[in-house]
Amino acid sequence: MIDAHGLIGILVYLVVWGLILWVLWWAIGAVGLPQPFAKIATVVLVLITVIVLLNLLFGFTGTPLFRWQHP
Repeated sequence: MIDAHGLIGILVYLVVWGLILWVLWWAIGAVGLPQPFAKIATVVLVLITVIVLLNLLFGFTGTPLFRWQHP
């Protein structure tokens, strides 16, 4: 069960990840990459986002895709 503290942490995590994704998406458009490279960069961003969100969802079950190593 997720408490209020954990829910706020997850919400902050999602907002920060969304801002990072938005800035990278904006940068791809602002740089003006040629069409095949812009499409590849967009697909890579989407795949990374899907992996991060799946890791978050699988983390709720106790078996995330990857764990961050803390020193």
